[in-house]
Amino acid sequence: MGSLLKESYVGFLDSLKKSGVLITNETELRERLAEAQRWRYAFMTLAAHGKAIGIQFIDGGARSNNAMIRKAFNTYAFPAEADRVFAANLASD
Repeated sequence: MGSLLKESYVGFLDSLKKSGVLITNETELRERLAEAQRWRYAFMTLAAHGKAIGIQFIDGGARSNNAMIRKAFNTYAFPAEADRVFAANLASD
């Protein structure tokens, strides 16, 4: 079993928000991640396709904090390049 830090989607989302990412329909996102066995995969799917259900990630200054985003993805053991894919798809506010 991994460390609690590497398993917590709550901490991951908090890290993204601290880096300037705004999340619409965050309650729905959290509910879906809580239900998922593989929350990292669920997160990436929702980041790419969640707009249809109101889940969107908006750049509220995050592009200037790419290092913080990269650190969050690395800390929470996402696959390589996941941070770049996520950052490239941030919606403008």
